[in-house]
Amino acid sequence: MSDPIQSFEPATGALLWEAQPSDVAAQVALVERCQPAWAAMPSSYRIETIRRFANGVRAAEDSLAELIARETGRPLWHARSEVIELVERIDRAIGAFSERAGQRRLEGALGARMALRHKPHGVMAVIGPHVMPVRIPADHIVPALLAGNGVVFKPSEKAPATGEMLVSLMREAGILDDLVQCVIGGADAGKALVADERVRGVLFTGATHTGLGIARSSAGKPGKLLALEMGGNNPIIAWDTPDIAGAAALIVQSAFSASGQHCLAGRRLIVRDMLRDPLVEEVKALADRLIIDAPFADPTPFMGPVIDMETADGLTESFLYLMSNGGRPIKHMQRPMGDLPFVTPAIIDVTAMRERPDVELFGPLLQVVSVESFEAAIAEANNTRYGLCATLIGGSPEQYDRFWSNSQAGIVNWNRPSFTVAPNAPVGGIGLSGNHRASGHYAADFCAYPVVSAEMDTPRANIGIGLKQIEIVADR
Repeated sequence: MSDPIQSFEPATGALLWEAQPSDVAAQVALVERCQPAWAAMPSSYRIETIRRFANGVRAAEDSLAELIARETGRPLWHARSEVIELVERIDRAIGAFSERAGQRRLEGALGARMALRHKPHGVMAVIGPHVMPVRIPADHIVPALLAGNGVVFKPSEKAPATGEMLVSLMREAGILDDLVQCVIGGADAGKALVADERVRGVLFTGATHTGLGIARSSAGKPGKLLALEMGGNNPIIAWDTPDIAGAAALIVQSAFSASGQHCLAGRRLIVRDMLRDPLVEEVKALADRLIIDAPFADPTPFMGPVIDMETADGLTESFLYLMSNGGRPIKHMQRPMGDLPFVTPAIIDVTAMRERPDVELFGPLLQVVSVESFEAAIAEANNTRYGLCATLIGGSPEQYDRFWSNSQAGIVNWNRPSFTVAPNAPVGGIGLSGNHRASGHYAADFCAYPVVSAEMDTPRANIGIGLKQIEIVADR
């Protein structure tokens, strides 16, 4: 028997959950057998079933939020906001399905009817992260089910209990047991799922190196759809603004909310040199006041631990690397509880570094770069292989227009936190951040494929050119 998959509470180190690894091939087979009957159901039936799921999530809000908080270490208020957002996004996904993957009549020649319909792919694999462990996977699972697909869902091995509860709520809503399977396992399970020939599409959210591995393993298989949502080295440009306190609050929210463990978190603060000292001083003062504690602590914490000790160790080592290679510490990263993965927010000025590493440091670590001109700020913002989101704080409307036009990112915000995305908007990036398969409102686009049909009740055709003349022989 294989070793069990275990989940530990980051804030306490206590064992939260454990289970045996799944039989991936058997689970894919179950979904493959069940999916055609689900696809044959009227879309109204599938929509009503998904609405029941949303109602079930709403009823289980307290218990689901508590589990998210315990398993990820995020404060309870933040976990609760994820559940509320999930319910809202389910409703939006239903609208997106009708809008983007519904049936339409098109104009045809000679009185022929032209129909546009959409078909499901079949078995879809959804691989989720420990970040937003219910909302992000549901952004893929719900559109896939609405389109008539079956789903094999592999939650992160760092948040399996939450993933299992998400699937159980789907089953309680009337979604067939075999239609959505929850794979319990680590990297090997994910690789087996991606490699299975019966899986027609892979919808992935997670680390860039894992997404690139999925892309490499699927090379030469054009029939397998890939939607890859990966990381970001996201820039925040801070320019002329009279509201230093407001700007600092936006920066702190963007960089340190959820302990910086969000793909849309701000990683690099690019600031005008004349604004640098007062703004960074205000950011540091606000960061010094943040309460860092366990999810249910009193007073309520702003942020909790990172997901595990490996992540915490990697962040502290990264801070030391930046510092030893020309970075100037503004706020040191500390480990207030050495035996648990708590880290304090860190700020470091890397303007003088000869080569700034273009990597996603997944935690509360903000790098500061000073520039003299707005053109230099945009160039520095785009000085990355990633392209997920970019944010401008301050500046004029004309400068925002320039920023928007020249930013190499799929999400561009102005005077809002970096992670601000409307529930009816697409979510995705370019470069190492994604493969042009934006999810959110646009997930319906890759959960079904369009089929165009020319239709007439009876055959009607003639050939008017390129035929030999019929030779008529007169009777004698």
